[in-house]
Amino acid sequence: MLLPAELKLALDTSPPKMQRMSKPQILTTVVGSYPVPAWLAAYPTAPALRDAILVVLKTQELAGLDVIADGELSRFDVNHPETNGMIDFFVRPMSGIHTGLSREELAKFRAAQGMKFRTQPAGVVRGEIGEGNLNLPAAWLSVRNLTSRPLKFTLTSPYMLAKTVVNEFYPDIRTLAMAMAEVLRRQVADIDAAVVQVDEANLTGHPEDADWAHEPINHVFAGVRGQKGLHLCFGNYGGQSIQQGFWRNLLPFFNRLAVDHLVLEFARRGYDELEAFRDLRPGISLGLGVVDIKDNEVESPDLIATRIAHAVKVLGAERIQWVHPDCGFWMLSRSVADRKMAALVAGRDQFLGR
Repeated sequence: MLLPAELKLALDTSPPKMQRMSKPQILTTVVGSYPVPAWLAAYPTAPALRDAILVVLKTQELAGLDVIADGELSRFDVNHPETNGMIDFFVRPMSGIHTGLSREELAKFRAAQGMKFRTQPAGVVRGEIGEGNLNLPAAWLSVRNLTSRPLKFTLTSPYMLAKTVVNEFYPDIRTLAMAMAEVLRRQVADIDAAVVQVDEANLTGHPEDADWAHEPINHVFAGVRGQKGLHLCFGNYGGQSIQQGFWRNLLPFFNRLAVDHLVLEFARRGYDELEAFRDLRPGISLGLGVVDIKDNEVESPDLIATRIAHAVKVLGAERIQWVHPDCGFWMLSRSVADRKMAALVAGRDQFLGR
């Protein structure tokens, strides 16, 4: 398990100006997404996009967050705002995947389990998957020099991506997910972010796949240079959870991960499941969701400090090394998201006595 001094070294994978002199015992971060500024949606030009990213980064700096993100605006697509680029941005550029579907292929997707939140697939796999025009390093380079704070880069899990397409080429979804993982592994190998975070919002409701889903995710992590984080939640579509399940069902999956820390949803669900993480293997630190992104009420620093204190009491100080919102902020208004970020930092500081 990474202790604070070792964590500082892990974060030093970013350029020299991004390195910090000291780190608190518990780090604050965001999960990834931020509300798309209305003026960007209305005028989605390249200069407006860069300005929006600068605003998002500066807002997080002013909130005092330790590790920040670009709000996932580097993948912004005005044509696909419903998932904030979580799926289509990654899938559509890959070779071997086609976006024109027959009625039969569309019906096949709609009959599949676990994808009811999408009306149609991101594409159909008709050949061997390759990188195609996907260029995650270019997305990273567009933001890496816009802030002096350590940055995280986020991408969607190959397991979840595989579930959003119709597979007409590979023998099964497991093989398909590994093919996608190889593409993502090659891409992240050229990204020198302090933290690379893989996002998975589907497996939580399908623990029957947990005995193999770690394989494609670990394959992606094999290309990561810095800290490896995995975010799991129970969905955040229309401000609603779309998966049902329990963290305890995924403990074997967690223990097979080649990951440094988990980034998990707790504030919305409550903290009764914390005790299950006593069986989490040494070497994995727990990121604790202490901000509910499905509620407009802004948590008080006292409440956040209390939530951290409870988790530390249950699992010990060395296990709890990150605090963050439950999921991305994209469904909230900017004013609410900004106040929640400020409360997050204030609550962490209050707990640490700073």
